[in-house]
Amino acid sequence: MSMRPYLTILHPGEDEFVEKRSRFIGRIRPVTTEQQALDFINEMRAKHWDATHNCYAYVLREGQTRRYSDDGEPQGTAGVPMLDVLLGAGLTDVAVVVTRYFGGVLLGTGGLVRAYSKGARVAVDATGIVTMQPCQLGMVTCDYNQYGRISALIPQLGGKVEDAQFGMVVVVNFSIPCEQVGALEKALADATRGEIIPRLTEIRYMPCEKGFDR
Repeated sequence: MSMRPYLTILHPGEDEFVEKRSRFIGRIRPVTTEQQALDFINEMRAKHWDATHNCYAYVLREGQTRRYSDDGEPQGTAGVPMLDVLLGAGLTDVAVVVTRYFGGVLLGTGGLVRAYSKGARVAVDATGIVTMQPCQLGMVTCDYNQYGRISALIPQLGGKVEDAQFGMVVVVNFSIPCEQVGALEKALADATRGEIIPRLTEIRYMPCEKGFDR
């Protein structure tokens, strides 16, 4: 799997509304495996065992998986519209369940599509979308008199100082977008006359507030 940025959520979201006396509850949760998605769906089914329908959709980076279910609603009126909301938002590694308590008034095919789409949308809106991007983790060892300059330099290049240990010397642990590693190495060398060379460890996906061009 190539290390490319992607959009996802970090926290669960939940919201609900009433449409012609039917109660719709939309819930979304971050997942990274199909088993996590299924566990979430089963949890909602158990919680709302008395509901008329518990429809779902999920999208995973793992295997480029996309699944959905109408859970007894007319075919194509629930699962696919919910999946379309996730795909339209560019989201992956997420699962959404929309629970319906029937209120006695039929919504019709178009009404159901709109209601389940809205159920997915309100769930997405109830949480925050983040960009996950490949970041290089590493560390820098420096003297105390160099620490202030280095700790300011890393965020200037879009990185983050994760923590620092203060002993005989200072060890600064950082993360930075992979495309900025070269710039960081050059900036550190320029700032310390070549004395400081970062030690790079692992590459890990980390959340970023800035968006990206998909």
